[in-house]
Amino acid sequence: MRASTALLLAVGLVAISFSAIFIAWSTAPAGVIGMYRLWMAAVLLVPAVWRERPPAQSVRRMSGWLAASGVLLGLHFLFWIESLKLTSVASSLIILALEPVFVWMGERLWRRAPAAWVDLASMAVAIAGAALAAAASAGVTRTGALGDLMSLLGTLAVSGYVLVGARARMEIPAWTYNASAFVVGGAVLALANACLGAPFWGYSAHNWLLFAALAVVSTILGHGIFNALLHRVPPTAIAMTVVGEPVVGSILAALLLHQPISPLEGLGGAICLTSVGAYLWRSARQGEDETNPPGQEAEAADGRDGPEHLDARHAEGVQAAREQHNPHGEQPPRRGH
Repeated sequence: MRASTALLLAVGLVAISFSAIFIAWSTAPAGVIGMYRLWMAAVLLVPAVWRERPPAQSVRRMSGWLAASGVLLGLHFLFWIESLKLTSVASSLIILALEPVFVWMGERLWRRAPAAWVDLASMAVAIAGAALAAAASAGVTRTGALGDLMSLLGTLAVSGYVLVGARARMEIPAWTYNASAFVVGGAVLALANACLGAPFWGYSAHNWLLFAALAVVSTILGHGIFNALLHRVPPTAIAMTVVGEPVVGSILAALLLHQPISPLEGLGGAICLTSVGAYLWRSARQGEDETNPPGQEAEAADGRDGPEHLDARHAEGVQAAREQHNPHGEQPPRRGH
């Protein structure tokens, strides 16, 4: 992981943390909020999708993964946004801090990926800090068992969404994957709204502005950045970054919703963000060591870095051009002769 990747993860973290603020300001039902934020984001991504235009064969081959990703994303928004309606911002995010645990377990079971004890320790400390920060405010607003269940179901859904997205992003470009997941997720929420009898129209201009803010800030700049980075970093790194959402969300809630931060919340937030930062810093150092092994710079300077600087098709084209202009196989004069 490069430093620029870590910076993008930080931008994505702040963007998704604004989601709870926008939702708290909206009076629309949870499913309606999620539906319009996803569909608006998908419409805004049409120009980017048109520029990518992946092969139809790849899209058909990955269609099952794209559908599963969108369904999981829609379920995440349905459950998690509903949990935000039942409690405070910090309390609703406490179970969301378990996402890296679920993602880590999924990677171990699905991909047989190894785990370093340092990463596990960072994960445990970050989750403990997030739990401390959220639990400090849990007593302020009484959270029912239904709200806790909604948050848990939303966390399970988004964990599966990250894992499935990592597989789909192996062949599907970033914005095409994002738009596909957003369209399917919005369709899932539309079906849920129809079943629950939630109205599709009749909302105030204030709510429509919040839908648009959720689409641009929290969906495209938040989930969109995370999805775009799935081919660079493992899903656990994305999940570990999201652990900081309760902390950043609590800070934003204190500033914008006037929900005070207690000293215990501040301590837990500092522990959480420090652990997440340490994890990302260690991942960045590992990425630099893996992408810049000894001698690679010398090979690149010598022109032997084949796949990066001269692919096979380009090499064949150059050779054909040489033969066309030099049919007798004469050696070109050396530089200086």
